[in-house]
Amino acid sequence: MPTFDTVYDAFCYMLMGILFGLITMRVRRDLRAGTVQMLVLLVLGWGLLAALYKFGAGMADGTLAIVIREAVLLLLAIGFVRILISFLFQTLLAKANVPRILSDVLFVLVLVVYTLYRMHVDGVNLASIVTSGAVLTGAIALSLRETLGNLWGGIAVQLDNTCRIGDWVRIENVTGQIVDIRWRYLSVATNSGETVIVPNASIMQGRVTVLARRGDQRISWRRDVEFHVAYRVAPSRVLSVVERELRRAEIANIASAPALIVWCKGFGDNGVDYGVLYWLTDLRYDYFTDSQVRVHVHAALTREQMEIPYPHRVIMDGGEVPTFGLTDKASALRVETLGKLALFAPMTEAERRALASELTDCFYVRNDMISRRGEIAEALYVLASGKVVIYGEADGGGTQTRPRLATLEAPDVFGEMGLLTGQARTATVVADSDVLCYRLDKSGFDAILRARPELVDGLSRVIAARQAENDATLQAADADARARMAVSRASELVRRIRQFFDIAA
Repeated sequence: MPTFDTVYDAFCYMLMGILFGLITMRVRRDLRAGTVQMLVLLVLGWGLLAALYKFGAGMADGTLAIVIREAVLLLLAIGFVRILISFLFQTLLAKANVPRILSDVLFVLVLVVYTLYRMHVDGVNLASIVTSGAVLTGAIALSLRETLGNLWGGIAVQLDNTCRIGDWVRIENVTGQIVDIRWRYLSVATNSGETVIVPNASIMQGRVTVLARRGDQRISWRRDVEFHVAYRVAPSRVLSVVERELRRAEIANIASAPALIVWCKGFGDNGVDYGVLYWLTDLRYDYFTDSQVRVHVHAALTREQMEIPYPHRVIMDGGEVPTFGLTDKASALRVETLGKLALFAPMTEAERRALASELTDCFYVRNDMISRRGEIAEALYVLASGKVVIYGEADGGGTQTRPRLATLEAPDVFGEMGLLTGQARTATVVADSDVLCYRLDKSGFDAILRARPELVDGLSRVIAARQAENDATLQAADADARARMAVSRASELVRRIRQFFDIAA
C-alpha cells in the first residue's frame, strides 16, 4: 500500500499540476477542454491514492496491491505530465510554434522512463526484461514497419516544417488545406467539403506541392484563366483592353500586388488563345474567383465588340452567329430610353433617332468600374438597365473608406459634363448589378449641335437645374434660391459647351 510520503509527494505534484493547468486555461482558451480533463484525471488519481492509503491497510501487500498502487500512480503521472507539457510547449513556448508531434513524443518518452523507474523501485530485473524484449521489439518493428514509417514521417514533417497546419498542398490528385497532423497521417480538407487522410509515409516517399508559400513566407497563389478571341481582332488590342478593364474591376480575393496580367498563349483552331494570370489571396474561393474573372472578361469583350469564336468545325443547325450591328428593335429601344430623360427633352424625335445611331452599347457586370474620378473622358453614359453607385474620393485612397454619394437606377444619365465640356470625372461610378449603358462620344454629338446650336441653351438649363438639385451646399436652400443658382450656372455652361464644341455664339 502507498506510504504517507508517497501520498504527500503525489499531493504536491497535484497542486503543481492544478497551478500549471489554471495558467494554461487562462492564457490558451482553446485548450480549456483538454486541460480540464487532465485536471479531473489528476484529482481522481490522487483521490484513489489517498483512499488506498486510508482504507487499504487490510489488503495483503502482494502482487495485486502493487499493481493497483502502480496503476493509480500511473494515472497521476499521465495527468501531471500532460498538463506540464501543455504548459511548457503551448503556453510558455507558444510563439516558438513547437510541432505538436514533438510534445507527443516527449510525453510518451517521459511515461516510458517513469514506468522503467517504478519497475526498478518495485524490484523488477530490468536487465532480463531488456534482453528478452530485444527479440520481441524486433518482431514488433518488423510487423509494424508501415506504422513506424508513418510515425517517423509525421515526426520528420513537423520537425523540418515541410508542411504545417494551415498550409495549402497538392498531394498526387488531392488539393486542400492541412487541418491536422497526427502520428500516422495528416488531414487535408478540400474545397469540395471532403477531408482526405494522407499517410505520413507517402509524404516522405512522394512529391508534395505546397501552394501559396515561398520558403517560410506565405504569398498569394497564381491562377491562370483562359479565354479565346477571334483572329480578326489584333492581339495587342485584346491584351490592352482586357488587362485595363480587369484592373479597373473590383473583384474580391485578387491581390493588388503582384498585378494581374493578360498574355497571349498561342494560336488555336478557332481563334487566338489568351490567359489571365492573377494572384488569389484566399484559396477557398479558387473556382468562384475564376468564374468572376471570366464574367468580367466576357463583359469587357462584349463592350468592345470582340467576338468569342464558335468552334469552326461545328455545323450550326438553325443557330445564328450573333452580330454587332444595330437592329431595328435595338434602335427603337435606344430612342425610347432617350425620350424618358430630361437631358434630351429639348431635342426633336428625329434628332433623338439620329443620336441613337451614334450610341455604343456597353455591358457591365457587378463591380465593374465604369468611370474613375479624375479621368479625362469626352463621353456621356445613358443608363438603360441596371443600377450603378456613385462614389466620392476615399480618405485613405482605398475602396473601403470612400463615401457612397448616390445610387442611380435606369433610366438615367451620368457623365454629361465630360461630354459637353470635357471636364474631368468628379466621381467614380461602379456597376451595382448587370448594367447596359449607351455611351455617347463627343464625335457623335458634334454634328447635332452644329446643325442646331440653340440646343446648347436647353441642355445647359437641364444640367444646371440637375446640379443645383444635387449640390450638397443647397440642401437647405429654398426653391427660389436653387432656381437663381441654376440660371447662373446655365449661362456659364452655355459658354463652356460652345467653347468645347467650337460653336460660334
